Amino acid sequence: MESKTMESGNSICVLPAVPADINESDEFHNIIISIPQHEHQQQQQQQPLPLEDISPINSFGSFFSEFKNESSKLWRLAAPAILTTVFQYSLGAITQTFAGHMGMGSALETLCGQAYGAGKIGMLGVYMQRSWIILLATSVLLTFLYAFAEPVLLLLRQKEDISRAAGRIARWMIPQLYAYAFNFPMAKFLQAQSKIAWAGFSYKAFHSLWAFVKLSVASAVMLCLEVWYFTALILFAGYLKNAEVAVDSLSICVNILGWTGMVALGFNAAVSVRVSNELGADRPRTAKFAVVVVVISSFVIAVLISVFFLAFQKQYPTLFSNSLDVKNLVYHLTPMLAFCIVLNNVQPALSGVAIGAGWQAIVAYVNIGSYYLFGIPLGLTLGYAAKLGVRGIWYGMAGGTAIQTLILLWLIYRTNWKKEASAAAERINTWGGESAVRENNIEN
Repeated sequence: MESKTMESGNSICVLPAVPADINESDEFHNIIISIPQHEHQQQQQQQPLPLEDISPINSFGSFFSEFKNESSKLWRLAAPAILTTVFQYSLGAITQTFAGHMGMGSALETLCGQAYGAGKIGMLGVYMQRSWIILLATSVLLTFLYAFAEPVLLLLRQKEDISRAAGRIARWMIPQLYAYAFNFPMAKFLQAQSKIAWAGFSYKAFHSLWAFVKLSVASAVMLCLEVWYFTALILFAGYLKNAEVAVDSLSICVNILGWTGMVALGFNAAVSVRVSNELGADRPRTAKFAVVVVVISSFVIAVLISVFFLAFQKQYPTLFSNSLDVKNLVYHLTPMLAFCIVLNNVQPALSGVAIGAGWQAIVAYVNIGSYYLFGIPLGLTLGYAAKLGVRGIWYGMAGGTAIQTLILLWLIYRTNWKKEASAAAERINTWGGESAVRENNIEN
């Protein structure tokens, strides 16, 4: 009789002794069946991903080789995300609650992605269940707002017929709140990993809820500040002279921005998964290179789309309106539209990097400063005081987005990715939310 030992990952399993005279095939069979099935599955689930980082890039050849590999990984993640986003956008039900749920659900992109990269497979299901708990509680609170939307709108001095119609639609939309509360966490859960990660329901979902809430709220605030910013653009246009033409033309441009932003939102989801996975797996160079690839890819795609609209500047407004005044204003807004397409395709990619690294709270502060302390005041000044009308409002708004994009680029450029990988490990070990060490990870 002799004992056998097997190494699995970092653990050693001592196997039962077997008679020495048994042939090798029978001995191997006995060894395998002696391991309890649940133990074998647990070892398979807990096995970490390979920890090899990419080699330093010192030549154009190595750059293009790694660029090709990383692009392939990004597009495998981005393509389904783009398709899903297009279908959801096509429903016409993109509300502030949708934005909030998507924002709070994005906390899972940080936590699930980093946990999967570190091989902590069992925690992915726990994180998703925590998100369900938080979003269901949020949906209960929002149900009252939806149920009483009509009196709220009347209190805000909206017209009675509009308030009545909006209130009726809002009541029909209440089930959607609860559907999204389950939908977004499951989407982020699946995007972060493969099917083996579900480990069943767990009481651990009720642990460390407050840390999870903090990261979720930061995610929701970050995204809602962006959505409200562009909603305010149309709201302010409604107070201009000849408001109907201004609002119609601006709505056309904003809708075009929305549709052209589908690719950007796909990249947002893809790069958040790539960055969080690589940081969780302690591969800082790979995470950094994923950022380079997504910024270049989103910029090139945005430039191509912008060139298309500039080339058909006179023709495409006819698809949206028969009014000569509206078509003429859209024609004059097209150069600004092209500029904003580039900005609004690069900016979501940078936000995806922030989500993957867990910087949501920092980006929320950046959004407040660039959008609400710079962009809106500048837009109102140019639109009303300088009498530039809708173009002035949009100039200010674009200026705010440009400032935000530049700040995010600067933060990413100055980031110490090795320290970010350490922060991801700390976040995973505490099963909590955003790590306090982020502030030390921007190099002086």
